[in-house]
Amino acid sequence: MNIPLLNEIVIIFTLSIAVVFICSKLHIPAIVGFLLTGILAGPHGLGLVKAVAQVDMLAEIGVVLLVFTTGIEFSFRNLLRFKKSVLVGGFLQVSLTALAVFTIVKSLGQPTPLAIFMGLLLCHTSTTIMLKILHARVELDSPHGRSSLAVSLFQDISSVPMMLCVPIMAGASGDGAAGSTLLWLGLKCTGVIALMYLCAVWIVPKLLYHVARTRIDELFLLTIVAICFAITWLTSAAGLSVALGAFFAGLIISESEYSFRALSNILPFREVFASFFFISMGMLLNLDLVWQQPFTLLLVSLGIMLLKAIFASTAVLLIGFPLRTAIFSGVLLCQVGEFAFILAKTGMPYGLLTDYAYQMLLAIVVITMLLAPFLMQLTPRLVELLLRVPIPARMKIGNVPLEQQARDEKKDHLIIIGFGVNGRNLARAARVSGIPYVILELNAETVKDEKAKGEPIYYGDASQEAVLRHVGISDARVVVIGISDPVASRIMVQLLRRLNPRLHIIVRIRFLQEMKLLYELGANEVIPEELETSVEIFTRVLRKYLIPKDEIAKFIAEVRADNYEMLRSQTPYAASFAELQSHLANIEIITVRLCPASPFADKTLAETNLRKLYGITVLAVRRDQQTWSGPDGEYRLLANDVLIVLGEPGKIAAISTLFGSPMVL
Repeated sequence: MNIPLLNEIVIIFTLSIAVVFICSKLHIPAIVGFLLTGILAGPHGLGLVKAVAQVDMLAEIGVVLLVFTTGIEFSFRNLLRFKKSVLVGGFLQVSLTALAVFTIVKSLGQPTPLAIFMGLLLCHTSTTIMLKILHARVELDSPHGRSSLAVSLFQDISSVPMMLCVPIMAGASGDGAAGSTLLWLGLKCTGVIALMYLCAVWIVPKLLYHVARTRIDELFLLTIVAICFAITWLTSAAGLSVALGAFFAGLIISESEYSFRALSNILPFREVFASFFFISMGMLLNLDLVWQQPFTLLLVSLGIMLLKAIFASTAVLLIGFPLRTAIFSGVLLCQVGEFAFILAKTGMPYGLLTDYAYQMLLAIVVITMLLAPFLMQLTPRLVELLLRVPIPARMKIGNVPLEQQARDEKKDHLIIIGFGVNGRNLARAARVSGIPYVILELNAETVKDEKAKGEPIYYGDASQEAVLRHVGISDARVVVIGISDPVASRIMVQLLRRLNPRLHIIVRIRFLQEMKLLYELGANEVIPEELETSVEIFTRVLRKYLIPKDEIAKFIAEVRADNYEMLRSQTPYAASFAELQSHLANIEIITVRLCPASPFADKTLAETNLRKLYGITVLAVRRDQQTWSGPDGEYRLLANDVLIVLGEPGKIAAISTLFGSPMVL
């Protein structure tokens, strides 16, 4: 049985793999590769794909999923927090661009309706292209990423009244009819927004909670997809933009504690379907028209991009962002968006646009989409040059509060994976010690209960890259994996090490034989329950036989050193202290807090004579969030200093009571 669409999909995927691979070797963005694939495979290229309409349908799904995931990452709180960027910045960009295009077209002797229509067409940006660039550069949460998204969101919202204005511009609707249509649209918008709020606060969180409790991954994924397309269909039925509906669906899910898990499940589908969008854009391009007047099309496209970049940058500057953010935002917003096609098709039946003009517009849109990623790569150099120009300092720094210019995220924090007994105790210790931390857990009831208590806990699978990125893995200092699944632990360690080579990874396991592989994958510390249980057992036995405490501590240190050092040296990713330990036999590095009653308090290192009398070397001292490495003999120790010391386990155990309670690194 022959399935035509299946044949087209095989051709598209095979060709796109080859084209994108070649582009990667030439350091050309993947977006350009997909557009070139569409140009080659389309009816105006080699004619390999005939079912263009079906490919367009798959492309629409890609657009919906892309905007949906953006909504998940761009929560209601962020949206309200940046309402000035949406309303003021978006209005300025749309108004200035439309007015400038109107003036240029009108000066060329074109009729007023066409001049207005062209202004409305060209003021839009491709949200899909912009998001793809931001995702590829990991800049979605940057100041220019958020300001560009805010302006783009206003463009989507403004698309509805623009479409209503088409028959008015063409003179096909009277004032009374237009007024009643706008009133009816306003009522529908109000109803949809009210329903969105109800879903975000009551319906969706409760639904996802009960679905997550089942622990059935397929059911959770189906529920997320159903929510996405149901809300998208609802907004479309109300006469609103499909992209706007998908964005609202993402915003609704972003308000629940299940947003990270939802995002990680949707991402693979988004990448596949989004590629169809770019391919379909390339298929629509008429190459014959391009060959007839290539320089004219290129010059017009560059002129439009320059015009849009200037006005978009101006809008971002006027709302208070610094020059750097404004320039980046201008480049992101300079290409012409896919909505131009929709609006153009709406105007063609009314005679506002001819077939030739539509093909010209299509060529310009595809050219601007092709050029956008390359321009973004050149933007950092352009910013450096412009910042050297003597301009007012206020333009360079802006007047937007810093908390709105940078992502409000934890730095140098602890990530706890799994909230069992170990996770709870670790969170409690971190909270008491003032260490910033976040928790990832897959038990829906635990997440709900602990979130109500104020814990920074999220429902998410730590084996998914998107989840880890959203809890700030690139800026974390330590990750502790406290789950009981050895296979999942291995996957997490490998992924964590790839995402953050500087990260200190601690893993809890059940058996000693699991240690070697985890160290090879990149773990810094592996704590086997089997060993620690045996240590606890013999410690209690020795206490019952009244063995002195210092001898028990010495024996514990030796047992741990023998077992841990045997495998710790296997890992090429161990932190500096662990590396030192792995190369020095029978050597241990610990941290001790100098208690006020210690005989070493208020003495210089030379006066303590630690190295000569006890065989202990002080590597560093930490005091009031500052660390002094390699302190000399004149360095004076104070109560509550944290000392990092090196020595043989037995000697450290013998002297530990003179410091305080040691903590093995």
